[in-house]
Amino acid sequence: MVKIAIIGAGYVGVTTAVAFAKGSVNVVCVDKVMEKIENLNKGFAPFYERGLNKKLKKLVNKGLLKGSTNLEKAVKNSDVSFICVGTPSLPNGSIGLEYVKDVAKDIGKALENKKGYPLIVVKSTVAPLATEKVVLPLLEKYSGKKAGKDFGICMNPEFLREGSALNDALYPDRIVIGEYDKKSGNTLMKLYREFKCKKLRTNLRTAEMIKYASNSFLATKISYANEIANICEKFGIDVYDVTKSVGLDKRISPYFLNAGCGFGGSCFKKDLSAIISAAKSKGYRPKILETILEINETQPLQLIRIAESALGNLKGKKIALLGLSFKPETDDIRETRALPIAKALLKKGARITAYDPKAMNNFKKLVRHKNIVYAKSAKDALKDRDACIIQSDWSEFKKLEINDFRLMRKQIIIDGRRTFTDKDIDRFINNKIIYLGIGWKNLPV
Repeated sequence: MVKIAIIGAGYVGVTTAVAFAKGSVNVVCVDKVMEKIENLNKGFAPFYERGLNKKLKKLVNKGLLKGSTNLEKAVKNSDVSFICVGTPSLPNGSIGLEYVKDVAKDIGKALENKKGYPLIVVKSTVAPLATEKVVLPLLEKYSGKKAGKDFGICMNPEFLREGSALNDALYPDRIVIGEYDKKSGNTLMKLYREFKCKKLRTNLRTAEMIKYASNSFLATKISYANEIANICEKFGIDVYDVTKSVGLDKRISPYFLNAGCGFGGSCFKKDLSAIISAAKSKGYRPKILETILEINETQPLQLIRIAESALGNLKGKKIALLGLSFKPETDDIRETRALPIAKALLKKGARITAYDPKAMNNFKKLVRHKNIVYAKSAKDALKDRDACIIQSDWSEFKKLEINDFRLMRKQIIIDGRRTFTDKDIDRFINNKIIYLGIGWKNLPV
């Protein structure tokens, strides 16, 4: 039976571990944080995703997956080692390789006396050339061995969506294998043989670039939809009617064309900033990618503008802010659009009651202010409010009814995600509830 070591117990590491262990492969997930490992060995992931803990516990109980803080032992006892640690943005936008370098050094040391042809796979998101110019030399230096002769190396980018990362790991739409040599690629292809999807084999730097190109294009579609939304509003046009038709074009597709208050999460902004920085280091300025980030930074403030058009001066106004995670079905608040919205409201003197089904504890660490309190439920957050801003379209919010909004002092919904159906919106409007949103034929108040 193949044995795998996965270094890093975050979104990528844990979901990758579960995906392989589910195929009856022995997996050890390594992390320096003891609390993470202790919880992992009890079947608890260090982040929220629906259904993940149930699958994790089953695999842990079967002995197919376990956590460890001992990287050296895990690598020595494994055939394949995946690097799945974080690559945070640096102040200049470039990718931070500190964690990747540390792991590469430690793996190199573990390889020194290891026999056979162990394979090292970089799954962390790294800029083009990082695997061959940074990771590979460190592995060779600290192991005293040669890549392509004594050990193999591949770059295998992940394409996971937070909130559905496990499903994406189990049922990918494609697997990209960037190989240093054919033997390395063959080993990884064999490991993925049970995964039913298209598998592409490239060189290392091409695999790295595919990840950035994919995320850049998805971010482009979102910012494009938001730009069109802002134009549609000027003409009293519903942007969703427009993008619904545009998305029917097979060359475009409807995915990631939902207009709103911008994208968040750990990937898009970080990856765009990284590839922009990488391009500039080679003397090229990617103007489209720069503009995508500019649009995304200002887009959440459209909700503040709408709130002021409805309420006038926001000083002293009571606002319900629903949705603090960057998207539904996750507790991740990295780059959440709720943060600039909350900061802008507080700066203008508004009083916020915030609520999220899963992300409130995380958000409290970001925002501590006398004028923000946290509710126990969406309905509780609406009580006696002048307006409600919806930032993330959790299913709990979609179930809110007319009587729930009647709890508000002024029944004004400012929807940043088009949370409700057209039928629901018509019912709200017919019952004298004011519904406003980005890219919407906003009614005069």
